Amino acid sequence: MATIHHTTVRPGKLELLAEWLPGQDWFRPGGGELTRAGGFRLDDPAGEVGIELMVVADDRAAYLVPMAYRGEPLDGVPEGALIGTAEHGVLGTRWFYDGAQDPVVRAQLAELLAGRAVPQMQSESDTPDRDVQVAAVDGPVAAVLRRVLEPIGAGAGPAPGEVVAGYTAPDGSSVRAVFLTAS
Repeated sequence: MATIHHTTVRPGKLELLAEWLPGQDWFRPGGGELTRAGGFRLDDPAGEVGIELMVVADDRAAYLVPMAYRGEPLDGVPEGALIGTAEHGVLGTRWFYDGAQDPVVRAQLAELLAGRAVPQMQSESDTPDRDVQVAAVDGPVAAVLRRVLEPIGAGAGPAPGEVVAGYTAPDGSSVRAVFLTAS
């Protein structure tokens, strides 16, 4: 299980994302300042990579950004995979990557969809996130991320091969959405 350090990260995640998101083809520009809107974490079984599925919102949309935090640069990633670097108050320099392009994150997303990974609270160590619902599927799967989140009906749960979780919508309401699906 990952340990959450309550310390500083400079620049902060929102600052890094404010620079990186406009370069993504799924981003809807012109929505104003980003705010934290939700998310959850997954554990890396090897304990080397921090994994967070972060939801950020502006006035136009809510975006799912899975992030990998690494103690060293990741070789062989495509252009644009690096979100940025930051100084962590306990762990030192961290390289933040788009989790969709990080092999450890992709493997853990597949494990989540198979029901073999447990979603964790974003800001608490060793605490399962009971808000995240997973309708696991058998067999090898790959995760398809829903980068721009769309609210689902109240009380709706996941269909087979989906992960559903809550977040705060741009209008301030609490909603749920499909975060990822199996392919």
